[in-house]
Amino acid sequence: MATTEQRSASASDTSVDTFGIDPDIYERRWKILSVLCISLVTVVVAVSSLNVAIPTIIRELGADSTQSLWIIEAYALVFAGVLLPAGALGDRFGRKFALLGGLVIFGVMAGVASLSTSPGQLIGARAIMGIGAALIMPATLSIITNVFPPHERQKAIATWAGLAGAGGAIGPLMSGLVLKWFWWGSVFFVNIPLVILLIALVWFIVPNSKNPNGEALDPPGALFSVVMLGALVFGIIEGPAKGWASGTVLGSFAIALVGGLAFFLWESRASNPMLDPRLFKLRGFSMGSLAITFAFFCMFGMFFLISQYLQFVHGYTALEAGVRTLPSALVMVIVSPRSPQISAKLGMRNCVRIGFGLVAVAFVGMSTLGVDSAYWPLAIFLMVMAAGLGMLMPPASGMIVASVPLSKSGVGSAVNDVTRELGGAVGIAIMGSILATVYKSSMADKIAGAPIPDAVRPVVEDSIGRAFAVAEQTAAQAGPEAAAALRKAAAESFISGSHVTFLVAAGVAVLGSLIAGNLIPNSAPAHGSVPEI
Repeated sequence: MATTEQRSASASDTSVDTFGIDPDIYERRWKILSVLCISLVTVVVAVSSLNVAIPTIIRELGADSTQSLWIIEAYALVFAGVLLPAGALGDRFGRKFALLGGLVIFGVMAGVASLSTSPGQLIGARAIMGIGAALIMPATLSIITNVFPPHERQKAIATWAGLAGAGGAIGPLMSGLVLKWFWWGSVFFVNIPLVILLIALVWFIVPNSKNPNGEALDPPGALFSVVMLGALVFGIIEGPAKGWASGTVLGSFAIALVGGLAFFLWESRASNPMLDPRLFKLRGFSMGSLAITFAFFCMFGMFFLISQYLQFVHGYTALEAGVRTLPSALVMVIVSPRSPQISAKLGMRNCVRIGFGLVAVAFVGMSTLGVDSAYWPLAIFLMVMAAGLGMLMPPASGMIVASVPLSKSGVGSAVNDVTRELGGAVGIAIMGSILATVYKSSMADKIAGAPIPDAVRPVVEDSIGRAFAVAEQTAAQAGPEAAAALRKAAAESFISGSHVTFLVAAGVAVLGSLIAGNLIPNSAPAHGSVPEI
């Protein structure tokens, strides 16, 4: 099959200008986009779906707070760590083959995860799923940049980015649906038939493309990037549990720093660098990456908290909680495809400023929610946040991929994905850490005089999920009134923690507006415009 960089000899014989793209590929480009977007949503849903499923998994597998965090973050750790090498492999050997290989790994390990009998097994399966996801995600965006002509590329990327954001909200709904009728492992098992269908669709519809220059791989650069990103994400994940000043966390950050310096020095001198560090001199590339990082910090951290708020504080089932996050997905799907027109009218900087401003307003609103708050204010805040994210994420992603040559689109797409994963991992870790700190302090005060055994107190103070589990045992032993009092104390402590956490997140959104909103260019750079050092 011809690559998308190849010009078809028959292109000049047709009345339709295909802009140098194979006419057959050009004709089915929107079908290709549909398959790629479904592949993307499958990866994103695998992250967000666990936010609703984690309470059920905690109960069924007996996971503690650290294990429950790692069930979510093991995927992100491996995913972020191998994204750049995965993108480079796609550029070198073919992005379609990278996509197919990723789908196979993802599907097989989803089946293994669904049959896990312990938190450790599930964490391991999730980690290997991250390898599959790392092959899938950059391949989808890099293929899009190769099958769409320049004047349609931004619209296609906006659709891709919008569905990536919507997948974050669709995941909880999907989890709720399958958990209503099936066991907890069905959250993973449901991916298997979808992956089988996608493999067939990719095989017959999606064209292959790769770097036409045939440049050699960069093993040292790949190794340094894995060390840098893996150690960085590990430190971020372990920070809330072990303490940000602990030897493990500081050691991880030190390794990440050394790996980052080694990566920069090697890539600056390599004849065929995997990722040219000079790209970060381009404000479109660097500020686009920063905007995506801040956006996913806000979005993933928010879903992590809201899922617990809906299930524990308000007592909704997994399905009911998933349905109540759906407004954000609907708004994201509506706003994101229109972001190129919004950006063209308002300018990229205003688009980013307003987008982050809406996110900050939504977080401030969420900080007013209480134990007895109605649902409709939350629905409004979710829609406001989705509108803001839908405005800023697609143009920011377009800025990143437009800053690299088409021949390196796999690595450029991987950078876009790294920023998403780093932002999401940092968001969950930081917001989860703040929530846990305030919750523990508040809970300790509330149960100070309660007749709770000393051995149980650390469990109750660990998280709202474990406190509610203890409350169920308390109901059988000390009566329903004691259990209700414990649940009330836990809910109120959770609300105290969430108020502080949401205000901190609002500050992050304001910071994104001030930095990225003022420094990002108002128009996308030309492909491959790499400055001299």
